[in-house]
Amino acid sequence: MSESDSVAHVAAAQRTVADPANPGVVREQAFAMEGLWAGIALTQPGMDSGWHHHGEYESVVFVLSGALRMESGPGGLSIVDAKAGDFLYVPAGAIHREQNTGDRESEVVVMRAGHGSATVNVHGPASIPD
Repeated sequence: MSESDSVAHVAAAQRTVADPANPGVVREQAFAMEGLWAGIALTQPGMDSGWHHHGEYESVVFVLSGALRMESGPGGLSIVDAKAGDFLYVPAGAIHREQNTGDRESEVVVMRAGHGSATVNVHGPASIPD
């Protein structure tokens, strides 16, 4: 059995802060390897992540605790409200932001499959077509 056949373990204290950071949001990386990224995001009540996308990564988000509002689409008008136990799927390149609409810190588990930069901050989504 080779070392690559062994299970890898990252304890909570071993997660690293993932860039780029946003005010009110802390992203912590557990694993990052070719084609895969895994970690968590912690968002304080009333805060949002700022507009961003995940390049060529598709993302699956699991809400572990708290409340999460995800805004996306033209003008950011597509809104999904999620709570603990809910999953969300974010397509590659989808510009979005997460907001904590609750009264306590939210914690989400994030798994991404793809390549390139894991998070790219942008000014906002495209406007609504005329």
